[in-house]
Amino acid sequence: RLFHGQNRLLTSQIISHYDSINQYKKELPEYFNFASNVLDEWTRLEKDGTRPANPAFWWVNDEGEEVKWSFEELGSLSRKAANILSETCGLQRGDKVVAILPRVPEWWIMGVACIRTGIIFIPGTSQLTAKDMLYRLQASKAKCIITNDTLAPAVESVMPDCKFLKSKLIVAKRSRNGWLNLKELL
Repeated sequence: RLFHGQNRLLTSQIISHYDSINQYKKELPEYFNFASNVLDEWTRLEKDGTRPANPAFWWVNDEGEEVKWSFEELGSLSRKAANILSETCGLQRGDKVVAILPRVPEWWIMGVACIRTGIIFIPGTSQLTAKDMLYRLQASKAKCIITNDTLAPAVESVMPDCKFLKSKLIVAKRSRNGWLNLKELL
């Protein structure tokens, strides 16, 4: 009985809270882009001195290798990557990119580049098999794939069945025949 009586009080509190949320009117921008509206704005605020300088990205691998980028550096790298996607790969807003990479800094660069350009970023785990990759490439009708030298042979094995795929970017120290090397292009 005690709980049953309290239940009505909780319900009225929830409804009241819900009503207060619905009454709040936030002006939404007509267009929002995380890369330009947030990342580039934080870069500007840091340059103006109105926001303290903090790393935008800090990555450390198992060997202790470290990559640390400021907001300005991440913005610059993502703009370069956006140019690679749009100019070198010929992608446009709404096109799809499949990224099958382990956790490497280039994954984040390409994610922000896709946000910046309106290209749809489809992440995939590096544990995918060739059959899994084929399914994702066919179902998404992706025009570009980004992977590393370890997974490139699996992609190559399914290429004949991927009629929409036009560009292949590889994240590797060395070039690979038939692939654009992202590190070299950046």
